[in-house]
Amino acid sequence: MPQSNNFQHAQYSRSNPEGRVSYPAFDPGSPLGSPLWNQAMGQVGGRLTRASVKGILFLNGHPFCDLFGAARLDAVGGLKRGYSRGISGLESLLALLRPATNGIVESGDPIHPPLRNDQATQEALDGMAQEVGNFTTDYVRSFEQGLHHEGGSSIPCARYVWSSMNNHVGRVEAAMALMEVLQRWGSELAISKDDRILLIAHGHAGQVLALLSNLVTRGESEARARIFEILAKYWEACPAEGRSVEQLEMLYQMLVDKRFLAGASVDMVTLGTPIRYGWDIDGVGRLLHVVNHRKIRADGKAWLAKMELPQVAWEMPYQTGGDYVHQLAVAGTDDVPVSPEALQANMDFRDICEPYDGFERWLECTRRTTRCPNDGQCLLVEYGIQADEEAPRQHLFGHGCYTKSRAMVFTAQEIAKAFYS
Repeated sequence: MPQSNNFQHAQYSRSNPEGRVSYPAFDPGSPLGSPLWNQAMGQVGGRLTRASVKGILFLNGHPFCDLFGAARLDAVGGLKRGYSRGISGLESLLALLRPATNGIVESGDPIHPPLRNDQATQEALDGMAQEVGNFTTDYVRSFEQGLHHEGGSSIPCARYVWSSMNNHVGRVEAAMALMEVLQRWGSELAISKDDRILLIAHGHAGQVLALLSNLVTRGESEARARIFEILAKYWEACPAEGRSVEQLEMLYQMLVDKRFLAGASVDMVTLGTPIRYGWDIDGVGRLLHVVNHRKIRADGKAWLAKMELPQVAWEMPYQTGGDYVHQLAVAGTDDVPVSPEALQANMDFRDICEPYDGFERWLECTRRTTRCPNDGQCLLVEYGIQADEEAPRQHLFGHGCYTKSRAMVFTAQEIAKAFYS
């Protein structure tokens, strides 16, 4: 039986994942909507139908925000002091982490976190980011229609935009909100315990899935009650429309009674999600991580990223090593809550979920160069150069490749191969 993770942080292991990792070659396949593309997607649809997949939800957040969590590094003093400790070139790297200087965030962007999961927000994201770190409405519609070809049954596909509040309290709130959304959706789809739901999350949205896996675990969870207590205390201190302690009580009872999605299996896929929270494998059906990665190490350890200062700052705009958000937005990074109450809740969650703090600890975690989380299968894929190095809003330093239509059939086939073969 799998052991419960109990909200513990993931370990940054440099050991060989061996059978859990593979290195498939990226192939965009035939053009979107072509007969060969329809055939390939239809075959995937047939596999998912036979595996009793009843719905697919795509999750992403705001792609043009503090993706690297530089605000937290500022808060602990590292960036303000120009922290160097003899590390040559570190200031160049820090400039690529700060939203004000990395070329990703623009003052004229129409929306900013916290985001709402509504049509207006989705339309604004589609107009602003298009397919860079964003599952557009057209993408999700094409995915659903593609699965229906070649005899595949119709599988409802939807999108979910999470708040993009990248700190512990924001992600815990997002996990609670997602749990409510999934429960309602499951009722609409008439989900039973023999069915499956597939969740595909880009970037930091994957952290919300990791927390969700710990919340919905079928095993024992000593920390779960404490998580609810901390959030309830925060919500009581800061009342807001659309959230109440009564909601939390109902959610907690649903988890205790094991009524989430009527016991259906929830399969989870992350795309470029930095390694943060540990996964509770008793709370998920199947688990897969996909990372944009280039095997450029000289020591033969292909499963590790390359992290050498100051070279990493020179490599990032060229996406030489793959996804640098995945590599650098690790423990110690985050947004900083603005209210004293949220800050206290964040500290309480940090005591449970993340025993890493301070600039030195962040450096230590990045230098572990870990690509594969401790649990689940891991695909390290070389997606190639996504955009000109002078256009960080188009490549997000290797983090914007997963949500593009040219990668759709590849993603679908790899998920089918890993989960439903």
